[in-house]
Amino acid sequence: MDWVAITVFVALFALVTVLGFVASRWRRGDLDLIDEWGLAGRRLGTLITWFLLGGDLYTAYTFVAVPALVFGAGAIGFFALPYTIIVYPFVFVVFPRLWSVSEKHGYITASDFVQGRFGSRPLALAVAITGIFATMPYIALQLVGIQVVLAGVGISGSGFIGDLPLIIAFVILAAFTYTSGLRAPAMIAVVKDILIYATVLTAVIVIPIELGGYGKIFASVPLNKLILPEPPTGSFGAYSAYATLALGSALALFLYPHSVTGVLSASSRRAIMRNSALLPAYTFLLGLIALLGYMAIAAGVGDMPDFASNFKQYGPNFAVPALFLALFPSWFVGFAFAAIAIGALVPASIMSIATANLYTRNIHRVYLRPDCTKAQESEIAKIASLVVKFGALAFILLLPQKYAIQLQLLGGVWIIQTLPAVVLGLYTSWFHRHALLVGWAAGIIIGTAMVASLGFSTSVFPLQIGDLTVPCYAALASLVVNLAVTVALTFLLNIVHTAHGGDDTIEADYQEAAS
Repeated sequence: MDWVAITVFVALFALVTVLGFVASRWRRGDLDLIDEWGLAGRRLGTLITWFLLGGDLYTAYTFVAVPALVFGAGAIGFFALPYTIIVYPFVFVVFPRLWSVSEKHGYITASDFVQGRFGSRPLALAVAITGIFATMPYIALQLVGIQVVLAGVGISGSGFIGDLPLIIAFVILAAFTYTSGLRAPAMIAVVKDILIYATVLTAVIVIPIELGGYGKIFASVPLNKLILPEPPTGSFGAYSAYATLALGSALALFLYPHSVTGVLSASSRRAIMRNSALLPAYTFLLGLIALLGYMAIAAGVGDMPDFASNFKQYGPNFAVPALFLALFPSWFVGFAFAAIAIGALVPASIMSIATANLYTRNIHRVYLRPDCTKAQESEIAKIASLVVKFGALAFILLLPQKYAIQLQLLGGVWIIQTLPAVVLGLYTSWFHRHALLVGWAAGIIIGTAMVASLGFSTSVFPLQIGDLTVPCYAALASLVVNLAVTVALTFLLNIVHTAHGGDDTIEADYQEAAS
């Protein structure tokens, strides 16, 4: 064990633990109300929302997995950059409308909006279940990030003792989330992002100096990892895979419940629009993080005997920890690893809150306890958040890590199927509620079948169009099926005059309120 690194790690972890509990008194509100506990009273300004969304979207697993993909597969890992460039104009245009209508009607979740817009409990339930199942493996993957850095400082092993540090971390997370709600990750996100920025900026300056400069780094990377391979005749090859991954991921990202929660916690629609302009700063950071994968190749960490067992257990995911262990002093390793671990706590907390909100508002209150009081509703959400967190913990401790990764691949395929009801629903109620539900089911089935046919090893499906092979992100391909079914069935149901559900909203609800 590296006791210097462990001491720094524990000290920073203790700091954010204190912040998590203190957060319950920050911008004090009645935490017996679900909008105060689960959305921080919708009072987070531009700066705090920026930190919260940054902490929510750029997770510990991002810090580990993006450079790991570059380390293992090469240039295809940079698809994350255009995807995060595409997403923010999309957010700028679309999500202020969701904030406005949600603030007007008191919606807490995307399912609340779908219920109000289309008057369909089954459709709202489908959106809620999709959000919960898409988010659960996302929470589990944050634990992978913590496991990797704990192994890096020598805290690992088998059985209960080996798992104890991870269990302690999640007990702490569960406790301050229960007591402080969304205020805890909002406050911790500020510390997390400062640590991450300091770590990455230091790394991209110091590591090239240690390795002889960027020219030497890129020269040591095999050519097939520096550029996308030229596609064979009759196929778009990696080109279409790269493009569809970027577009599909961009369309899916803000449909995840934790992204919606971050948006709805903002104090105004203008705060969301400002954040759409400010959040690309994280894209710049993400580009620097991706470069760590090439630096790990240049440093030769995969061939170092000291890390052989960790690479055997965690694969390319250990590339970044190995890079820091090889080139930095122990105190900075502790600092960097704490940044990654804290970077897991923030999104895991928001995700558990978001899924608890979905369960409470759109399943429990609708189907089990329609007469529950506001205080009971908040208490149910708090308990549900605990169940979600410990469910994710049990998943990662009791099952092979590959299952969490496979389910995360499916999560993106599933969550994008809610786009017609949520995003298009912000602009029109023309789509028939039954058509949306059938289209959702078609997209889920087709997308899942595509990934299953590839052995759950990738979500890039080789579409065969005549003699042409078009590798395509399964989420995007299945969304096209979803939309085609929804549009065709809407026309048919309108022809036979099948009744639409009621729409509780009017166009003015989606606009900025007159001052």
